[in-house]
Amino acid sequence: MTEFVLQPTQEGELRRRVLFWLPAPLLAVGLVALFVGGSFSAAGWTILLATSVGVGTLLMSLIVQLTPLPEGLAPPVSARRALHRFRQFTGLRIALALSTTAIGAAAALVGGGLYPLLAALALALPQMLLAMPTFFTITRARRAMEAWGTTAYLWHALSRPAKVTWPIATPAYRAWRSRRAERSRESMRQKLAERAWRKAVREETENAEEPEVRAANERTDLLRPVVPPTAPSAAGADEPTEVVPHLGADTAGDAPRDTAGDGEEPTAALPHLTEVEPTAVLPHLGGDSAAEDGEPGAGTEDEAEEKRGASGPRATVNRAARQFIERGSGALGLAVRKTRRGHSATRPHPHKP
Repeated sequence: MTEFVLQPTQEGELRRRVLFWLPAPLLAVGLVALFVGGSFSAAGWTILLATSVGVGTLLMSLIVQLTPLPEGLAPPVSARRALHRFRQFTGLRIALALSTTAIGAAAALVGGGLYPLLAALALALPQMLLAMPTFFTITRARRAMEAWGTTAYLWHALSRPAKVTWPIATPAYRAWRSRRAERSRESMRQKLAERAWRKAVREETENAEEPEVRAANERTDLLRPVVPPTAPSAAGADEPTEVVPHLGADTAGDAPRDTAGDGEEPTAALPHLTEVEPTAVLPHLGGDSAAEDGEPGAGTEDEAEEKRGASGPRATVNRAARQFIERGSGALGLAVRKTRRGHSATRPHPHKP
């Protein structure tokens, strides 16, 4: 029975619509009985009025049928139009049955008895049964729509899926849910607005306190001592190393260095600063170079030695370099320009056409 009532198809939707309005005449009987005090007798014309209206609506439900579908319709269009017409016809039968019940209730209230309503109810219930989508009503409606030769596809259209809804209960429930959701959204907006207001008040309070704190910090910053960068001590400014071991000789505790010469002293890296000896490349760096050159005013060897001792190692090196440039520049140029044996120094002429 539940599957029959809650069938999620177009046929089930039409069936639920009829079942929803089926108890309406019974509810009308109960309400009218309360008003008239439970008496059945009523004026004759009220009974005749209710009966005539019921007979007319019953004849309309039995005789009036659906109009045929036009020719040349495609199957989807035919199925859609057939379903639409059948739903309209079902609604029409339900409306006729309810109108009969309403007129019978009004006649019963005017006549003061229940006979007009009972007569209308006896003629309205068959109309409700005719509105029910049963095999008889569906087959009769399909044949009426196929009178001009166009296939209606009504059974196929009624088997389409549909949501399980009730005529008045479902829209009322949806309206209640939407109203409830709107109230919840409104309450949420109010909460968010109140939270934002509290946050703004808190931020404004903090911002109002910040200038005072900043002013206090500025006043205290001026009173804080500024620590200067630590300068290296005089004794540890230049410390001797393995490469330059004489950097610590000028400290306060050390003895003064002899500056009679050129200021150069021998170190572990440069032990040859005290003397310059002749080599194979520079054989004229000896002590008697000045005498051999025969320069004017050169003097004896002893005088030259004394001059070399007085001038220091730097004067000896400068003099040796100057003599090397004066004497050996030609030989060096010839040595550089000397070519290898059997090869010419000139570039070969290019053989271009």
